[in-house]
Amino acid sequence: MTDPIRLAARTLGDSGPRVVFVHGLFGQGRNWTTIARRLAEDGHRVTLLDLPNHGHSPWTDRVDYGDMAEYVAAELAVLGDPVTLVGHSMGGKVAMQLALRRPELLRALVVVDIAPVDYPETGGRTDDPDEEASPFAAFIAAMQAVDLDQLQTREEADAALRDAVPSTMVRSFLLQSLVRDGVGADGGWRWRLNLETLARDLGELRRWPDPPPGATFEGPVLWIAGAGSTYVLDEDRPRMDALFPSTRLVRVKHAGHWVHSEQPEVFLEAVRRFLAQVEG
Repeated sequence: MTDPIRLAARTLGDSGPRVVFVHGLFGQGRNWTTIARRLAEDGHRVTLLDLPNHGHSPWTDRVDYGDMAEYVAAELAVLGDPVTLVGHSMGGKVAMQLALRRPELLRALVVVDIAPVDYPETGGRTDDPDEEASPFAAFIAAMQAVDLDQLQTREEADAALRDAVPSTMVRSFLLQSLVRDGVGADGGWRWRLNLETLARDLGELRRWPDPPPGATFEGPVLWIAGAGSTYVLDEDRPRMDALFPSTRLVRVKHAGHWVHSEQPEVFLEAVRRFLAQVEG
């Protein structure tokens, strides 16, 4: 592991059982704000973390799931009480690695549209030979190609990304990490994402690193997958059950990889029911 760092964190709610959210690639903790507010209103203390190289957290010299799991574990240790940890995509792999390495820090685990497997360079996994390559490398290249020195408005950045990122929802998601320091002529644009390192280590993010030999997480696990996504397949279930034997899998209709954005009310209700169950 590289030198210890502290992750940027924000907590909503003053009391109650703790829930911690970990975002996916290109995200940040604020992506979960609407859902976090609803859970805080229910009586939870909800912490939103920015992973390294994202949001307000420090940049590192490499992208590594073991490192990220340790960084998150350090933040959970500071919170004191065992938490329900929720992770989407890349954040889901971080959450799974943490659960297998530091199970004492968790009350329960929620994994969102990702499996404990290696992924190919295609976006999901199908038998379709015409399936396009994973868009993530193209997204990074498009963000790097934006001329930040000449950029005047966020609308110009949106237009520059349109060819590589045709989805309005995904462009809006990526542009949340484009920020301006200062105002007027003195204001400069920058990405909060460490694009160079993410591009170099994108292959590492597709992997599922081997957990410690014999490791399992015996606590309750809710797996939420988009019914239209290929990130969690039926063939993944034996591996999921071997590592996480108390798993319940829910597939959300009319949702793809970004389940919580595409079907927020269904996602929230599933999490609420799970929390009610694990918190007694």
